[in-house]
Amino acid sequence: MIPTNRAVWDKSASKAMRRAIFFSAILVLTFTLVSRAAAQTPGKFAANTVTLGLIAEMNPKEVEQHFQEFMGYLAEKLSPGAKIESRVIAVPSQARLAGLLTEKKADFYLESPHPTYLINSVYGAGKLLLRRWKGGMADYHTLIFTRRGGEIRRLEDLQGKMIAFEDPESTSGHFLPRMFLTRKGFKLAPKPQIEAKVARGEIGYIFAQTQEKLVDLVLAGEAAAGAFSNDDYTALREPKKSEIAILAETASLPRHLVSVRKTLPAASTHRLRAVLLSMHEDPEGRRILKDIDGTTKFDTLPGGELAISQRLLDTFYSPGKK
Repeated sequence: MIPTNRAVWDKSASKAMRRAIFFSAILVLTFTLVSRAAAQTPGKFAANTVTLGLIAEMNPKEVEQHFQEFMGYLAEKLSPGAKIESRVIAVPSQARLAGLLTEKKADFYLESPHPTYLINSVYGAGKLLLRRWKGGMADYHTLIFTRRGGEIRRLEDLQGKMIAFEDPESTSGHFLPRMFLTRKGFKLAPKPQIEAKVARGEIGYIFAQTQEKLVDLVLAGEAAAGAFSNDDYTALREPKKSEIAILAETASLPRHLVSVRKTLPAASTHRLRAVLLSMHEDPEGRRILKDIDGTTKFDTLPGGELAISQRLLDTFYSPGKK
């Protein structure tokens, strides 16, 4: 039977339609694969230099040298096949580091929670990127302690007495415990020396400057209590450890943090993030990480950037301070 013109047309149209559907499906599949690949591929580092900013009140040149190999590794991995110069700049204060970030003289920095809060939220110069496992620790908290068997049994007993903090710039040895006590309603007053008088309704505080001296002041009864990190407590040797009684523990915070300047291009931020996250998977990277203060790895921020920023704000923000 010879097909009619209508049948021939229908058959031809059907083939054309099937061909169109087939090629449309190929185009959709190709577009999807390309889009996924683009989303999974970190952007390029869009600069000829990468600069790490650090805070170092003493021996800045030594601190800069300490991180040179780390930065050399990053520069090589950030843009394979292209030459990127690495730099390290150490400055004496949070304000100076915030200035470096604002002036685009530093691209990222590493710091503990309190300086990070100041630089990012108070000075508005940076934004959180990753968590750093410094000393092998992801998080840490403060222990407020006293001499076992002494007259101090609870926090309320510290009123009219002296507490020893470790260092004025320490997160776990000063800012975290001080804010913890303040939020519990205690009035804290700085004192020039351990022998200074403390009013009945306040808790006086001094700085021991070192963890060893801080513990000795408490165990000798010169200070009613002290404050240091749970890591310091773990590392404390006997018999001193057995002579300590814990009065209170603060909430935990990330041990160390990585932040970038707010104006760092998105592609550069993504590339830096990818290199840091994978560094511990490379034998050379693991060795270099270990050499910078026993770093284990960098990982993502628990709960994300907003969650950690809020935790820092809740911990350190004081309405009465400008």
